[in-house]
Amino acid sequence: MTTTETRAERFSRELADLKIPDPSAGRSSLWLRLGIALMVLGPALGVGAYLLSHNTSDPLVQRDAIIVAVIGIVVGINGAAIFLRYSLTNFLRFWMARQSYDLALATRLPSLDGEQS
Repeated sequence: MTTTETRAERFSRELADLKIPDPSAGRSSLWLRLGIALMVLGPALGVGAYLLSHNTSDPLVQRDAIIVAVIGIVVGINGAAIFLRYSLTNFLRFWMARQSYDLALATRLPSLDGEQS
């Protein structure tokens, strides 16, 4: 280790030394994009159903629009859940690696109270 190496560079180097493979980096970003797309599609379905229901006086068409609006709500909620799950997974994966690095670093540091372990 060189003396000019910063803590962040050392962390990056030691993280690479752990050789923890990301099981499928591309798949995670695909699910994130799908979640975003579903969050956009949900309200779009709701707006479309609103316009459909107000442009007719036929109760059968209005009931169909209600079904489309409910489907839009379900799609939007599922999109938000998918987005939240995969964005938190990426964050927690980094957090866990950082936590294990800090714990490994703590075992290498001398104790602060002057006792030898």
